[in-house]
Amino acid sequence: MKQWIVFEGGEGSGKTTLMSALQRELEARGIDLLCTREPGGVPIAEAIRRIILAPENTELDPIAEALLFAASRRQHLVERVLPALEKGQMVLMDRFVDSSLAYQGYAREIGLEEVRTINAFATQGHMPDIVFLLDIDPVKGLERINANRDSLNRLDLETLRFHEKVREGYLYLARNNPKIIVLDATKGVEELLKEVLEVLF
Repeated sequence: MKQWIVFEGGEGSGKTTLMSALQRELEARGIDLLCTREPGGVPIAEAIRRIILAPENTELDPIAEALLFAASRRQHLVERVLPALEKGQMVLMDRFVDSSLAYQGYAREIGLEEVRTINAFATQGHMPDIVFLLDIDPVKGLERINANRDSLNRLDLETLRFHEKVREGYLYLARNNPKIIVLDATKGVEELLKEVLEVLF
């Protein structure tokens, strides 16, 4: 059974909803687990999250953005994720390195290898066992966001083309990484949960 599981996807793909459904199912089976998110998960990382996602921070340089994500990731990893794994807990995470590759490396065009290098330093090679990528047309994803969220963050305010490039980046990563399992995010949560459980068990 996989111990470290990450959920990835563009805005409005339903990562958090599916991860919460999986959490309930696994806890009902008596599995000890940690559910957490990026950027954030611990106080220092949450403080960095507020800087990254604040709508007023439109001047944030793409490389600075990538470095902030990596700094948040590092703090979260050493303070919360690695200790949980060492205790034998299963870890469910909303986003990890593939987010930075898709958003900053591919969509911001600062380079996949450059972002990999930053994150290899930040994570010291610690990577998840499996990644579930919830794939959705960005138009539909943004419609979900606009219908369900009271306020928008800085990434929600990006152009449709940016979100299309994020999707392209994710699908490129999935084609080149057998750990990434692509799920059709237009399906209902129960159907998606069944697919995830079939992979995990």
